[in-house]
Amino acid sequence: MPDLTHGDDAAAVNSLRSAVMRLSRRLKHQRVDESLSPTEMSVLGTLSRCGSATPGELARKEHVQPPSMTRIVALLEAKGLVRLEPHPEDRRQKVVTRTEQAESMLAESRAKRNAFLANLVDGLDEDEWAKLRAAAPVLEKLAHL
Repeated sequence: MPDLTHGDDAAAVNSLRSAVMRLSRRLKHQRVDESLSPTEMSVLGTLSRCGSATPGELARKEHVQPPSMTRIVALLEAKGLVRLEPHPEDRRQKVVTRTEQAESMLAESRAKRNAFLANLVDGLDEDEWAKLRAAAPVLEKLAHL
């Protein structure tokens, strides 16, 4: 494992952190529904990627406390973006499922963000684009560690 506290490796880690944060901020501004917080959008994205889940499972995946997730789910339910259904095995729990409205909004949001990124990529040369394409799976892995 390289020493990530000194030299070129430390500079690369610093550059990566800075670039990911700036790009993330810019992507967050490419929203379709301004009434949803980034956290609410993230929960909808998690439900879309992973399928239905209990509020506790969502809290773990989103790295928030369960009471916070309960509030987020209630807000999303009030907006018609999720529905709560009985848990198939544990009647004390509920399962959170995204609605068609949520899926439609997520698709529109992804299309807008993809277009934004595609526009940025147009400014890259072929070699830069090839490197970025090759790095995408590694960045995806880092995002899920």
